[in-house]
Amino acid sequence: MSDWVIEAENLTKVYKMGDIEVHALCGLSVQIAQGEVVSIMGPSGSGKSTLMNIIGCLDRPTSGEYILDSERVSDLSDDQLASIRNRKVGFVFQSFNLLPRATALANVELPMRYAGVGRGRKERARAALESVGLGDRIHHRPNELSGGQQQRVAIARALVNEPAIILADEPTGNLDTRSGEEIMQLLLSLNRQRGTTLIIVTHDPDVAVHTQRSVRIRDGVVEDGS
Repeated sequence: MSDWVIEAENLTKVYKMGDIEVHALCGLSVQIAQGEVVSIMGPSGSGKSTLMNIIGCLDRPTSGEYILDSERVSDLSDDQLASIRNRKVGFVFQSFNLLPRATALANVELPMRYAGVGRGRKERARAALESVGLGDRIHHRPNELSGGQQQRVAIARALVNEPAIILADEPTGNLDTRSGEEIMQLLLSLNRQRGTTLIIVTHDPDVAVHTQRSVRIRDGVVEDGS
C-alpha cells in the first residue's frame, strides 16, 4: 500500500476555446503523503485552480495519471468521479457554499444524503458540529451565524464522511484576521487529531506558513516543492 494519498504524474489539461488551445497543465507531477498539510500556491493563470479541480475529482486531466487514495481516477466517468468525490474529498470554500434556508445540522447532513447514509445521520452531523465548536448552534441558519461560524459549519460538512483529503480553497479569504487565524488553527488541530490530509489552495503567505510544505505552480508545472 502506497503512503501517498495523492499521486499525480505528467498531468496535462488542454482547454479548447474555438480554434485556440489553452494549455493549463503541462506535464505536472506532484505527490502528497497521507496526513500531510500542504499549500498549493501560484499566480493567476498558473494552473493552480485546474490542479485543484483535478485533485478534487471535479474534472479529469487531458492526459497523465492521477491516483487518489490508491484508486486510479484519471479515466473515470462523470458518475464514477462524483461517487469518489463524495467518499474521498471534503471541500471547504472561500464563500462557504452553505444552503441559506437550511440549519447548520441540515447543511452538514448533505454529504451523507448524497452517499446514501440512512441511520445515524443526524447523530454524525451533530458530532461533526461539536468537533468544530458549534454544538450550541446546530439549529441556526447561515444568516444567524458569523462568517467564522459559517466556515466552521463548512468544515464540519467536509469532515462528516471521513474523507481521505480535505481540499480548502482560500478558506480564510472572506474572514477577518482573527477569524481566519481561528479557522487555520481549527483545520490544523483536526489534521493532528484525525490524520486527515489537508490541502490548502491559497494566495496568502500568512496561510501557507502554517503548512508543512508549499507546492508552487507556474505555467502549468510545479516550480518548487514537488
